Amino acid sequence: MKRETKQDQLTSEDVRRYTGNFWKFLIFLVALGFLFILSIRIGLFGKLPTFSDLENPKSNLASEVITSDDRVLGTYYIQNRSNVKYSELSPFLIQALVSTEDKRFYSHSGIDYKRTITIIFYNLTGRKQGASTITQQLALNLFSDGRAKNTLKRIIQKFQEWVTAVRLERNYTKEEIITMYFNTVDFGAYNTFGIKSAARTYFNTTPDKLTAEQAALLVGMLKGPGVYSPVRYPQNALNRRNSVLANMYASNFISAEEKSAATEKPLGLKLKISNYGEGLAPYFRAVLKEEIKKEFKKLSITRPDGTPYDLDRDGLKIYTTVNYAMQQYAEEAQREWMQDLQRTFTQQWKHNNPFKGDKAKLLISGMKRSDRYRVMKDDGKSDAEIRKAFDVKVPMTLFTWKGNVDTVMTPMDSIKYNKLFLRNAMMSMEPKTGHIKAWVGGINFEHFKYDQVKMGTRQVGSTAKPFTYAVAIDNGYSPCYTVPNYQQDYNGWSPRGTAEGGNPIALSKGLAMSQNFATAYLINEVGADAVASLTKKMGITSEVPSYPSIALGSYEASVYDMVGAYSAFVNHGTWVEPTMILRIEDKNGTPIYEKAPKVVKALNSETAYIMVDMLKKVVNGGTASRIQWKFGLRNPIGGKTGTTNDNSDAWFMGITPELVSGVWTGAEDRGISFYSMSAGQGANAAMPIFALYMKKVYADPKLKYSKGDFELPEGGLTRTIDCNKYSNFQGATPEPPLDDDRLGF
Repeated sequence: MKRETKQDQLTSEDVRRYTGNFWKFLIFLVALGFLFILSIRIGLFGKLPTFSDLENPKSNLASEVITSDDRVLGTYYIQNRSNVKYSELSPFLIQALVSTEDKRFYSHSGIDYKRTITIIFYNLTGRKQGASTITQQLALNLFSDGRAKNTLKRIIQKFQEWVTAVRLERNYTKEEIITMYFNTVDFGAYNTFGIKSAARTYFNTTPDKLTAEQAALLVGMLKGPGVYSPVRYPQNALNRRNSVLANMYASNFISAEEKSAATEKPLGLKLKISNYGEGLAPYFRAVLKEEIKKEFKKLSITRPDGTPYDLDRDGLKIYTTVNYAMQQYAEEAQREWMQDLQRTFTQQWKHNNPFKGDKAKLLISGMKRSDRYRVMKDDGKSDAEIRKAFDVKVPMTLFTWKGNVDTVMTPMDSIKYNKLFLRNAMMSMEPKTGHIKAWVGGINFEHFKYDQVKMGTRQVGSTAKPFTYAVAIDNGYSPCYTVPNYQQDYNGWSPRGTAEGGNPIALSKGLAMSQNFATAYLINEVGADAVASLTKKMGITSEVPSYPSIALGSYEASVYDMVGAYSAFVNHGTWVEPTMILRIEDKNGTPIYEKAPKVVKALNSETAYIMVDMLKKVVNGGTASRIQWKFGLRNPIGGKTGTTNDNSDAWFMGITPELVSGVWTGAEDRGISFYSMSAGQGANAAMPIFALYMKKVYADPKLKYSKGDFELPEGGLTRTIDCNKYSNFQGATPEPPLDDDRLGF
C-alpha cells in the first residue's frame, strides 16, 4: 500500500513538472509570438504602410509635364482614380463584394480566424483557396510593391497585413473600410483604379447607378483583372459574373428572380477609355519619365528625408524643351501623310499574302510577344492549345487612321492586321541648344506603345553617307573633287547601285544623287575606322562597326541619335546632346534638377559648313528636290534621304538654320515592306512629313523661325565650294530634278 502511495506521489510530481514545463513552453510561445508581432508592428521586418494615402488622398499630387511655352503637356499620377463616398456606392456593389470576398465581414475585427483555420485544411487537401478578408485585402493594397513574390517575404507580408488589418478596424468603421477598398482596387486594363474609374471605363456610368449584373462583373474582375477582363476574355468574365450573382443570391441579397434575370443578360459593355496615351506627346512623356528616374538615381536626387522622389505622387513641376504648338504640328503632319501612305501600302497587299513561306515565322513571333500568349502560358496551356485559341474569333478593338474600330476576329488575324500597319517616328530639335521641340514616337500610343524615336533603332541606309563625306572633306577633299562612279570590288565587298551622271562624279553631286559607287570608293580612300570614329563622335550610341559597308548605312541607329548627329553639321561642327528637360522643381517650387547638356566639338567648323552646303544640294536638284516643287519650300533647306534594302526603312533628315528634324517610316518587321522604290523610298515615305511639319512651323508667326540662310563659320571659308568656278569641272551642267533615292540599299 505504501509502495502505491509512493508511485502516486511520483506520478503527481511528474504531472506537476510536465504541466509546469508545458505552461512555460506555452508562455514562451505566446511571448515569442507577441515579440514577433511587436517587431512587425515597429517595422523590424520592413516599414508598414501608412494610412496617409487613405486619410488624405490629396497628398498624392500629380507631377506636371510643362512645355517651353508654359502649357501642361500631361501629368504623371499614381492612379487613374477619383474617390467616392460610401453613399455613392450602389448597394449591389457592397452585396457583391461581401458575399464573394468576405461573408463574415461585419462580424470579424479584421481577421477571420475561423476561415483562416478552415483554409489551412483546404490547402492541405489540394483545394487552394484564399482567406484574406476585405480588410486584409485593403491592407495589401497599401503596400507600394504589391504582393511579394518570394515565399519567405510573402509570409512576413501576411503577418504585416494582419497587423495593418487590425489597425484599420480600430481606426475606421466598416463603411469606411468598404469605401477605401473600392477606392484603391486595381481593375487592370486601361490604367483603371478605383470603382469610380471602373464604372466609367466599362459602363460609362457612376458607381451609384451600377446594376446587380454590372456590380457583379466589376467585383468578379478583382480576382484577376487580366483573366476576367470583359474585353479580352468575355466568356471568362461572363462566367465569373454569374458566380458572383450566385453568391449574392446565396447570401439572400437578391431574389431567385433577380438572379435569373441578371444571369441572362449580356455583358453590356459601354467602353469609355481614359488612358495615359491621351493628349499630345504620349511617347515623349513615357520616355521622359524613365529618363528622369535614371537621372535622379544617377545623381542621388532624393526628398529631404532621403527617400526617392515619386513622380506619381510628389507633385513635381517638370519643365521640358518641347513646344506645344510644334508638337501638335508634328503629330498633324504624321497623321496627314501616313493615312494616305497606309492606304497605298494596304492596297499593295490586298491580293498577296505577305506571310507565306519563311515569313510565316513573323506571325509566330508576334503571337509569342502578345499579352494573350503570356496569360495563357501562365495558366499552364500548351503551345498547341494556345495556337488553337489564336484561331478562335473574339471581340477586340483595332486601330485605324479614322479612329478605333470594335470588331470580332481571331487573335492571329489581328496580328496580321497590326503587322501590316506602317509605323512612323519623328523628332525635331534646335541644333544650337539641343532643345527637342517635337517628339512623335509612333502612330498611336494606345495600340503601339514602343517608342521609335529613342528606344528603337533601325537601319539608317543612305542617311549615313554624310559621315563618310565629312571625313573626306575634313581631310582636304574638295566638294568639287571627282571620284569614280562605277561598281568596283574592295577586298570582297562590291556594293550594288546605279551610276547617275556618268563617271567620274563630283563629291557634292555624288551625295546629292545618293550614289553608292562613289560613296564606296570614298570610304575605301579615307578608311572605315575614321568614318566609324566620326560617326560615334557625332553622337551615334548604337554599334557602328569599322566595316566599309557603314558608308551605305548598314548599321542601325535611333532617330534621336541621327537628329543629334545632323545638328552638329548645322552647329558648325559642335555636337550638343539632345535635351528633353530644362529643370525640375518640387511641389513648393524649389529647383531640384537642372539639365546641363554635353557638348563635343566633333568636326571642323569649315568642314561642317561645307557639309551643310552639300546637303542643301540634296534638296536643290537632288533626291529630295520634291520639297521644293511639290511642297513649295524654297527657302534654304538641306537634307538627306535614305532607303534600305527592299524598301524596309525610309528615312529623311532635314536641316534648316534653326531646326533639325529626322523622320523614319517602316513596318514593325523589316520583312514587310513596299514592293516599289517609288512608294517606299525615303523621298516618298518619310520626307513629306518633314515638309508638312515645316510648312506649319513657318506659317505660325508666334514661333518666329526665320527662312534665312545658314551662317558662315567665323572667319569665313578658305576653300571654294562653288564648283562652277572650276573651268574644267566635270558635271557642272544642271541636271533635271531627281526625286527618287536610287541607292539600292
